[in-house]
Amino acid sequence: MSKIDILSFGETMAMLVAEQCGDLAAVEHFHKRIAGADSNVTIGLSRLGFNVAWLSRVGADSLGRFVVETLAKEGLDCSHVDVDTAHPTGFQFKSRTDDGSDPQVEYFRRGSAASHLSPRSITENLLSARHLHATGIPPALSASAREMSFELMTRMRNAGRSVSFDPNLRPSLWASEREMITEINRLAALAHWVLPGLSEGRLLTGFEDPADIAAFYLDQGAEAVAIKLGPQGAYYRTHLDQGFVAGVPVAHVVDTVGAGDGFAVGMISALLEHQSFAEAVQRANWIGSRAVQSRGDMEGLPTRLELSVEFESAFASRLAPTFEMHSLVGASLLAKRPA
Repeated sequence: MSKIDILSFGETMAMLVAEQCGDLAAVEHFHKRIAGADSNVTIGLSRLGFNVAWLSRVGADSLGRFVVETLAKEGLDCSHVDVDTAHPTGFQFKSRTDDGSDPQVEYFRRGSAASHLSPRSITENLLSARHLHATGIPPALSASAREMSFELMTRMRNAGRSVSFDPNLRPSLWASEREMITEINRLAALAHWVLPGLSEGRLLTGFEDPADIAAFYLDQGAEAVAIKLGPQGAYYRTHLDQGFVAGVPVAHVVDTVGAGDGFAVGMISALLEHQSFAEAVQRANWIGSRAVQSRGDMEGLPTRLELSVEFESAFASRLAPTFEMHSLVGASLLAKRPA
């Protein structure tokens, strides 16, 4: 078996996507795809040439077979996906939008096979992975999946592996907002690279300014933080550096779902290739912008060839030594040097 570059885990659902706009109740025709923030990231990393292992559970049903077959076609190692004969594969309905607005999504995942992930799913072979990517979705599914998230992140970090974490908040899956904030921040403290959106960071930390949000996670044990600012770009901060990297202009937004996952693909891939944090944010912004120009959650994620041709030609000059500070972030960031 080839060495595992990246390990990730979570729930991949079957997704029925409306073929025409309008209320889901009135739509008659759908097509079948897969959905899952965690697996979107692993697909993107696989397309860039990394050996990626996927840890999950699916039901012993046609949707489970569809999920595994689709992920395997994307190059993922699915040998660590258990088939659960007692619980079904989760699925969702997704509306179609043509104006760039967020689509309507209805989930059917309660009691799903993936919600029964537990520490028993962890094998020693998985711990040999070079990097672990985690999100806040699995720990929201159930107590056992949360326990597995903590154990896997703890063991990987203790083993000297790098760990990235995207909060990916799903408030409806938590018993309370307070519990969500507490548990997500405990998990973030186990990661080297923390990747929240601005609104997520504000909710989780109580701070408004991106620099203060980043400082909160640096104080908790992170080595670096990148805060997604939507079309405006992203702010990053490490213990030695900070900056704002402008977003990539997009003429027409098709589907906003998956933009944050594309950002994570760019960050993780670039950092594992030993690029600087600023360069990683630039790649992350570009892949995120590419994702919103395609219909579907992961259809816009590039291959290695597309990254080489499109991104590297567009940014051949690389990064300027200084970055323009966008008004959303605030000029005050320039005066806030990392401790």
